[in-house]
Amino acid sequence: MPETPESGTVLAFDFGEKRIGVAVGELALGVAHPLTTLAVSRKQARFDAIAALVAEWQPALFVVGLPYHLDGGEHPFAARCRRFARQLEGRFHRPAVMVDERLTSVAAEEDRRTAGGLAATTDALAASHILQRFFDDYRARAA
Repeated sequence: MPETPESGTVLAFDFGEKRIGVAVGELALGVAHPLTTLAVSRKQARFDAIAALVAEWQPALFVVGLPYHLDGGEHPFAARCRRFARQLEGRFHRPAVMVDERLTSVAAEEDRRTAGGLAATTDALAASHILQRFFDDYRARAA
């Protein structure tokens, strides 16, 4: 696992082939916020959109959701997510951390149902749950 910086902005991704949910937060605060959903399937357009977010937010770290089955077995899509994380590191020269994303989409759907008028998409909400899981684990390790 790459070394986690002590401070700075974090961008988190709920990676999918058609859409990528994005969330943002600060290591010092440990609170995740849904940011946007990138609805681009072409690789170059996807990384152009991410480059714009990197330029705007100047993250110190990336977090990428890693899919597992409920029984703990790794989902076949996990290899694609790991590749995406490596591509982020290679293109933007920042570390990427993988986080178990089990049930984050379920939690995101529940958020949308219970918070009427919520503007964020399910994908961005799932990314915020992934990032919040990272922050909670990060604080637990630091304690």
